Amino acid sequence: MARIAGVDLPRDKRVEIGLTYIYGIGLSRSKEILKETGVNPDTRVKDLSDAEVAALRTLVQGQYQVEGDLRRWEAMNIKRLMDIGTYRGRRHRMGLPVRGQRTRTNARTRRGARRTVAGRKKASAKK
Repeated sequence: MARIAGVDLPRDKRVEIGLTYIYGIGLSRSKEILKETGVNPDTRVKDLSDAEVAALRTLVQGQYQVEGDLRRWEAMNIKRLMDIGTYRGRRHRMGLPVRGQRTRTNARTRRGARRTVAGRKKASAKK
């Protein structure tokens, strides 16, 4: 089992795709890493030798900011925006879309599902 940057890579996937399970590594960076280490992108994760896994691990942890460090860095950037009171920081604080999307409709992911009042039954009249 290949464990890189604290993530267990899926055994049956190609290395090129398996590396993308690490937060901060996408497909283009994965291809770049494999080219630098000389590992064949078509090999399966379970077929990697210990030397290849070690080479991948040292390159990823040495040159790239991934997983916890990257998440912490992004959180600190968002916190900085909120602390200085920028427009983007206020949008983050209110849980609204940050990048200029409309909110009158189509903001369900950020705003959450709204419950409608239209179907509610009225209380029966007491005699």
